[in-house]
Amino acid sequence: MSNSGNDRAASVGLVIGPVLFATILWMPLPAGMTVEARRLLATTALMSAWWLTQAIPIAATSLIPVLMFPLLGIQSPDTVSSAYINKLVFLFLGGFIIALGIERWGLHQRIALHIVRVLGTSLRKVILGFMVATAFLSMWISNTASTLLMTPIAVALVVSLQDALSSRADGNSKAIDNRIDRNGPLGPFGISLMLGIAWSASIGGMTTLVGTVTNVQFVSLWESRFADGPQISAGGWLAAFGPIGIVMLFVTWGILTFRMPTPGKNAVNRQFFSDRLKAIGKPSRSEWMMLAIFMATAMLWTFRRPLEFGDTTLLGGWEALVKSFLFETLHANPATFPKGVVHDSTVAVGMAVLMFALPGERSVGGQPQRLMNWETAQKLPWAILLLVGGGFAIASAFKETGLAEWVGDAFAGTVDGWQIWALVAAICFLLTFLTEFATNVVVVSVIMPVLAEASLKLNIDPRLLMLPAAASASCAFMLPIGTPPNAIVFSSGVLSMGDMARKGFLLNLIGVTLLTLGTVFYLVPHLGLSTGGLPDWAGPEEPSTSIAAPE
Repeated sequence: MSNSGNDRAASVGLVIGPVLFATILWMPLPAGMTVEARRLLATTALMSAWWLTQAIPIAATSLIPVLMFPLLGIQSPDTVSSAYINKLVFLFLGGFIIALGIERWGLHQRIALHIVRVLGTSLRKVILGFMVATAFLSMWISNTASTLLMTPIAVALVVSLQDALSSRADGNSKAIDNRIDRNGPLGPFGISLMLGIAWSASIGGMTTLVGTVTNVQFVSLWESRFADGPQISAGGWLAAFGPIGIVMLFVTWGILTFRMPTPGKNAVNRQFFSDRLKAIGKPSRSEWMMLAIFMATAMLWTFRRPLEFGDTTLLGGWEALVKSFLFETLHANPATFPKGVVHDSTVAVGMAVLMFALPGERSVGGQPQRLMNWETAQKLPWAILLLVGGGFAIASAFKETGLAEWVGDAFAGTVDGWQIWALVAAICFLLTFLTEFATNVVVVSVIMPVLAEASLKLNIDPRLLMLPAAASASCAFMLPIGTPPNAIVFSSGVLSMGDMARKGFLLNLIGVTLLTLGTVFYLVPHLGLSTGGLPDWAGPEEPSTSIAAPE
């Protein structure tokens, strides 16, 4: 969208937001809805309009609950403010600092080049290499950062191949203009490569707890609504969605490379990537140290809680060992000790603090440096953290005002009697296509509380609806406005709207199918999800509605 288009959308949104707010605030109160719930609905409509059109900066819109919730009697200042700073916000904060350290010392570029160098021996395998590298990076750093890293490397590769083909055709070497010719012989390859980078960034982010904002958003709502339910750790999330993400990544690769013309395939070799690695030199001590921090963090996240498949424990978690050590060392009474001794945020913040203490490379002037400094840490994406906090505030208020229960009742009545697979497919479809047009944090903040209450009415394990919904929020592949990775590759000028929309629409539908099948045939046995009644921790069953078990 052009700047003038953005300005027009912002101007329209600036007006539409307050109009929606006033309309909902003064409409007749629907049966069963509380006055506080209507005020919350009006505020949510205002924020959604401004988020969608970016009428004011996204971070500024995210602060509206701090102002409006107390004034409208929705929540107290203490309650709404606490949503902006909790353990999951600290999980993201620590993860961002680790990611900044990886970027500061160039480790992310070296990892990406090594992955692509190993896999890229033909045009199709080059695309796979870029997708694997982008997905892997997006599991640990932001989708936006991984896309920004891989896009210029991909453009440089395609442009160099274009020059090689031109030179081979007429015997003369031609200057490289640093642009991909979408209408040239390598145009289809360039288009598929750009789409592969964007889409693999979203897929990789879906597979880890810190990979995308919406995953943390889900866990926050889960822990506040179902405090006695099973804890969802970083390792548990990876075990649940890692296999689904791998399948989706290879299916996406197949879609992008199906019948793709491959001219100049002999011009593709590992030398290009070897030259790039040679240009950045040998790994520095700081890179090795950041690699150690990165791997230690990933291992601690993965193995904090026991790895389980159904009722079988495959590997015990180190958290229990820490508890035992603390009980013995401090002579503490386990009954009076805090329930949560460590959390994934403990690991993230601990590693982030350690980075400030460890020595890094000396500066050009010979001055000692730490692995992380505050100048670099100030680059934290504060707008994202405020966006997360605003989503947490909305989700919390949805529960407290009864709005989630009201909408959940209506939803449960609509889908009463549906087969499990049909219900999951409908939810995945709804979330996937909603996030094409609206900020996924907003969608998750609004929809998740509704699904939590609806699952209780339907007498099924809440995870059966909420987990695939959370994953679907990362599967917007059709439009540039769907995700930042989509927007980044679209801005390269290589892609048309049609390029992204045609294959993206197909991939959206495939994503819905894979998440539905993955939920029914993998997550249900893997997590021991109940399809025929509420688990004990979820509360008493409601006999008024029911849902059909899978046949």
